[in-house]
Amino acid sequence: MNKDLIVNCPTCKKSVAWKDSNNFKPFCSKRCRLIDLGEWASESHRIAGQELPEELVEELKKQQD
Repeated sequence: MNKDLIVNCPTCKKSVAWKDSNNFKPFCSKRCRLIDLGEWASESHRIAGQELPEELVEELKKQQD
């Protein structure tokens, strides 16, 4: 019995089969994948964590110059 895993598209919540032929998994389409990418780029999505101390941020900026 070969049953595909069904997941929800993170963007539109549409049900999507998780299979090799789906080039956009876990998204349902290229559009939803690009919407998600745009949200990360605009910092609407973030990974939770502690803020770095301002002194460390300044030191890291100096090292990049």
